Amino acid sequence: MEVIVRNGNIEKAMRVFKRKVKNSGILNDYKDKQYYSKPSDKKRLAKKRGIARFKKEQKKREQTL
Repeated sequence: MEVIVRNGNIEKAMRVFKRKVKNSGILNDYKDKQYYSKPSDKKRLAKKRGIARFKKEQKKREQTL
């Protein structure tokens, strides 16, 4: 991953770098691979996150109506 520093503005380059890392999902992959989790635990967590995401979307839709 590459970020160009323009006019010596390192702070802006760091913000761009952090955004790129976050959007690419590299940090999440790193955190997931720090320790072993069973496949059944991964499925359970994915289902739990999906349900939470669905509930959040439903709540958002109800507020707009």
